[in-house]
Amino acid sequence: MTKLYVGNLPFTATEEAVNALFSKHGTVEKVSLINDRDTGRPRGFGFVEMSSADASRAMQALNGTDFDGRALKVSEAQERERSGGGRPRR
Repeated sequence: MTKLYVGNLPFTATEEAVNALFSKHGTVEKVSLINDRDTGRPRGFGFVEMSSADASRAMQALNGTDFDGRALKVSEAQERERSGGGRPRR
């Protein structure tokens, strides 16, 4: 399973619309659009999980393509290090 980062999404994008777009290139296992923690508004990016072969095809086909007037940025998601919350160190 490969997780793709999908950036530059229009704020009106829905998980259903993103799923439909990526489904043209293979089986979509999961779509997660990210919302702002404080306001609940869309942040303009999300993640799509697909099998590795399907993800590779989708990435090549969709990176830079127009989706509701915005050029999508599609790449393999990078694991990010979780920052420890709480007080700053001294």
